[in-house]
Amino acid sequence: MIYGYARVSTRGQATKGNSLEEQEKSLKEAGCSIIYEDAYTGTKVDRPKFNELIKILEPGDMLVVTKLDRFARSLTQGSELVTELIKRGIKVNILNIGMMDNTPASKLIRNIFFSFAEFERDMIVERTQEGKAIAKEKDGFHEGRPKKYTTTQIDMAVGLLEKYSYSDVEKMTQISKSTLVRAVRERRLGR
Repeated sequence: MIYGYARVSTRGQATKGNSLEEQEKSLKEAGCSIIYEDAYTGTKVDRPKFNELIKILEPGDMLVVTKLDRFARSLTQGSELVTELIKRGIKVNILNIGMMDNTPASKLIRNIFFSFAEFERDMIVERTQEGKAIAKEKDGFHEGRPKKYTTTQIDMAVGLLEKYSYSDVEKMTQISKSTLVRAVRERRLGR
């Protein structure tokens, strides 16, 4: 059986080549008899129709997608998924890359392609680490998310707690109760 999978981030997505209609047309031209569709962001791993499709695939079946990013969040995830499917005896046809199965030529192409994906991931990690090292050398560096409120705002809100409840101060300042509790605790500990 030849199954197709099409995905858009939103139902209204209409970028060239990525709309559900365009993907469905390409998948039908590639011989897909059944096409599963999802309208979920690629960053979500849990996509109902995709999960349903993966469960029913059997050895000898073929999964067809128009592009790798239609069923994988990253090249690394795509590599893992394609490898898992091939081990199960399922052929994977990524229309803009080609057929992926257990033939020697397909293994070579897949290994080259996914080696570049791993190289790309490693380069991103390296650049991120270099950027952090440079940032740490600057005065005032603080790793993590920037603080939402200034010290002055927190001090003023904590001062209001002398006359008002946490809920009242939260309503007045828009600073959450948990942030206020944490600030009070830090002051007691002398931080």
